[in-house]
Amino acid sequence: MSINGVSPMSMSTTINDESHPASTTENNCSSNSTSSSLATTRRTGIIRIPDEGESSGAPFLPISSFLIPPQYQDAVSHVLIPHGLIQDRIHKLAFDINQEYADKTLHLLCVLKGGSSFFWELQSALINLSSHRRTNTAKFQFSFDFVRVKSYEGTESTGTVQITGTDMKNLKGRHLLLVEDLIDSGLTMSQLVPHITKNAEPESIRVAALMEKRTHRSCGFKADYVAFDIPDLFVVGYSLDYNEAFRDMLHICVINEHGIGKFKSNP
Repeated sequence: MSINGVSPMSMSTTINDESHPASTTENNCSSNSTSSSLATTRRTGIIRIPDEGESSGAPFLPISSFLIPPQYQDAVSHVLIPHGLIQDRIHKLAFDINQEYADKTLHLLCVLKGGSSFFWELQSALINLSSHRRTNTAKFQFSFDFVRVKSYEGTESTGTVQITGTDMKNLKGRHLLLVEDLIDSGLTMSQLVPHITKNAEPESIRVAALMEKRTHRSCGFKADYVAFDIPDLFVVGYSLDYNEAFRDMLHICVINEHGIGKFKSNP
């Protein structure tokens, strides 16, 4: 996994009209499609953060422009996604989910621990949409549960997924939405979705991801709802960790080599 220094980047919005549910493009990654009465999901409004060298100009979002906890200021190279932009994109995802699951009860399944900040922001936005009804919001209700999935050791995905948490019997016949922080190689979701489908027999199952990473390690898994499309960098903050460090940082940043050494044996 590449660890870059400050890179000259700028943000751009890519509107994707891929009319398919969460899916895969390669044989080593399982699809999560299940038959249901839901309309086809459209992956729209994804903000694409360019790779290093795609754009010119000043270094992208220097840490000196943001409030970074002092213990992390020398451990990250730059801010990739500021907290305010994260919030705005999650509010739009909440609206899209509200529209698609109109007149249905949705069961959110938060993938701990990395997905926790994304999950709480998303469920808060969904509550606000329901509480402050607008003419263009749908009648909508949801419940939620948690599952713990482990696939990382340090900075690398192990390819082996360990799943613990919710009782699968309680998920039978429900419309499920898995809430995940980051789709990296896609191996976690490609194993988690079939596991839940086989053992819980839900009415439908889809995935909402805060970020999808552009990486050669990808098995091709694509989520249904995505806020950001990011380069192949090791990102931390907003509940994403490196050996349990950085979870308490609001912004999503790129860890640097010093940060990797500093928190390599973090307790």
